[in-house]
Amino acid sequence: MEKSLFEQAKEMMTNLMNSTQSQQGGHNPNASDKEAVRKVIKSAYQNASPEEKAQLDQFEQQLDEKIQLH
Repeated sequence: MEKSLFEQAKEMMTNLMNSTQSQQGGHNPNASDKEAVRKVIKSAYQNASPEEKAQLDQFEQQLDEKIQLH
């Protein structure tokens, strides 16, 4: 079964957060990584439930924080 856009956004965000937290062997996500996650978040938002929208808002806030840190 195909993953929903929400699940894709959640997975991409998890991968992005894990890659920035790993001090050894991790990579610093570049702008295109972050932009790809942002696009999936925006796409997922259109068909998301209220609970999913709240989570997506949180993902976007975390993404903005990561951009400021790097």
